[in-house]
Amino acid sequence: MRVIAGKYRSRRLSSIRGVDLRPTSDRLRETLFNVLTAGNPDALQSSSWLDLYAGTGAVGIEALSRGAAKVIFVEQSRAAAELIGKNLSALEIKEGFRLLTVSSATAVERGKGTFNYVFLDPPYRMEDEYKAILKLLGRSRLVDSATVIIAEHSSKFDPGSEHGKLQRYRKLEQGDGALSFYCLKAA
Repeated sequence: MRVIAGKYRSRRLSSIRGVDLRPTSDRLRETLFNVLTAGNPDALQSSSWLDLYAGTGAVGIEALSRGAAKVIFVEQSRAAAELIGKNLSALEIKEGFRLLTVSSATAVERGKGTFNYVFLDPPYRMEDEYKAILKLLGRSRLVDSATVIIAEHSSKFDPGSEHGKLQRYRKLEQGDGALSFYCLKAA
């Protein structure tokens, strides 16, 4: 696993074995960022990210590498949170991030400010978690009309097209993984 582009391009990231830690593949991560930048490498400059179920931190680190100003990594597992810290340290990233070792629901309920991007990637087997966190995000003050919410999920599972105020506007499948893109419904 490596950083795809930007300041830390081609640098390796560590992972740990475990059923619930399934890093976003390099290929799917590259697809995600190609969609978000749409040919403009500076599109993510100064953006803010909330990386829920952060795992290895690969998505948030990719965002930092591409110019994000702020990433909040949220990971409930202490071992995975330590791994994120290790990956950040190995890349000598010392600012622009915060690492929270709490549940994603707690982070959303207690969070402050709004984010340009929210990425969530619960363990694939926890299908109910998708619906719960998407519903929570739909009524959260962390999300505004410009926020893009991206859910990574198994291509065999559909997290749903609507969750309260959220609606899916795009779905991409790639191998075993898929990305669903959500935004707030127009008022």
